[in-house]
Amino acid sequence: MTEKKTKGKGKDDDVVYIGRKPVMSYVLAAVTQFNMGGSQKVVLKARGRAISKAVDVAEVVRNRFIQELKVDEIKTGTEEIEREDGSTSNVSSIEIYMSK
Repeated sequence: MTEKKTKGKGKDDDVVYIGRKPVMSYVLAAVTQFNMGGSQKVVLKARGRAISKAVDVAEVVRNRFIQELKVDEIKTGTEEIEREDGSTSNVSSIEIYMSK
């Protein structure tokens, strides 16, 4: 199933996926979404070892850049990932919902 991008905002436009880059890269992405993108809500998503980095990003954005920011909701979960050898592995995930 494929999705076509339209001119409007898609559901992934306000999502910042946290990975291996430094914390400030993701802080810049989130602040840019709020200021330049005109977004009122941004979601930080991370899995595995990047979960602590996602929490750091949320706190840096909230404490240093956008003081009026609110953390609306935090969702945690587990995702099954298929490995190269065919077995499955459980990986923790987090979604942090922030709004102005």
